[in-house]
Amino acid sequence: MLQNRRIYLPPLSLIGPGALQDLGEELKSLPYKKALFVTDKILVQIGVAKQVMDVMEASNIELVLFDNVQPNPTAQNVNNGLKLLKENDCDFILTLGGGSPQDCGKAIGILATNGGDIADYEGINMSKHVSLPIIAINTTAGTASEVTINYVITDVKRHIKMVMVDKNCLVSIAVNDPTLMLGKPAALTAATGMDALTHAIETYVTKGAFGWSDALALEAIKLISQSLEIAVVDGQNLEARSKMAWGQFIAGQAFSNAGLGYVHSMAHQLGGMYDMPHGVANAILLPYVEEFNIPACAHKLKKVARAMGVGVLEMSDTQGANAAISAIKALSKSVGIPTGLKELGVKEEDFAEMAKNAMADVCTGGNPREVTLEDTIAIYKAAM
Repeated sequence: MLQNRRIYLPPLSLIGPGALQDLGEELKSLPYKKALFVTDKILVQIGVAKQVMDVMEASNIELVLFDNVQPNPTAQNVNNGLKLLKENDCDFILTLGGGSPQDCGKAIGILATNGGDIADYEGINMSKHVSLPIIAINTTAGTASEVTINYVITDVKRHIKMVMVDKNCLVSIAVNDPTLMLGKPAALTAATGMDALTHAIETYVTKGAFGWSDALALEAIKLISQSLEIAVVDGQNLEARSKMAWGQFIAGQAFSNAGLGYVHSMAHQLGGMYDMPHGVANAILLPYVEEFNIPACAHKLKKVARAMGVGVLEMSDTQGANAAISAIKALSKSVGIPTGLKELGVKEEDFAEMAKNAMADVCTGGNPREVTLEDTIAIYKAAM
């Protein structure tokens, strides 16, 4: 039976080599005049921001640069950007980067039209008004924030990541140009790529999964499994970068509309407590959470193994699921992800607090198997 679904997607997505130049053509028909340009200092330093600035200049768009976004953006980052936007009467937001500038820009956009403090919007559909228009240009094959109704902001006082799921934050135009991803560092490519794989796998096994999300998730798993290691080893490989761009793009569409699970709930706590890169946290936790989930979704994890290139025809569901866990660990190792949390400075004395916060995370309800505080602590320990 066909289920009733609301599927949220950006009104326009531009994807593929040359998509940035296509944006210039689109801007000719839009009324925008001045943008708050939300990015980070590294993208300014390496010249990627200049490529975007050139397109904006050719389109007669004035830019107000805000490049103080830090990894795992904070509420203070958001407030600083909002202040600059208001002082300069910007009529839209232009974001450039991976998940951090994208999430920060979405938070600024929500506050610009709704007011209040960003903590007011933690949870699901907490805002009343649509964000200020946002054009999001992605530079990593990872978070897919440019196409989702999700954003995450760190509360440094509580040491947690606030997760917002809000249809009002959806961007107006999403741009995925893999030429902007060429030459990115191997470690960044690996972490963001494993983040995208986590999105695809979690949304495939989540309670909210349905036919459309399943199809996208399996294709994303296939694309990422085929191309991530190549992109890490050869950062200039446009074919691999293009496959990764597509993989993360469709994985983002899937999880934005079906949900995620407990990998993200637990990873958010590592980011909030230790400022750990989100992709690294996800990559380390993914096999251990899915191993825990086997009793609830072995048949689906077997299909994950198949999408990753494992021959599972003669395997039982449980054998296939375990093969998926092994394939995840092998891919993670091949791209240089740390083998455990201990080498990243995680302390066991923090497990109880992180587990409590993970249980309250918005992603927890989507996990295919019910989880307890004791289960959570055990998974953290296994991932050490």
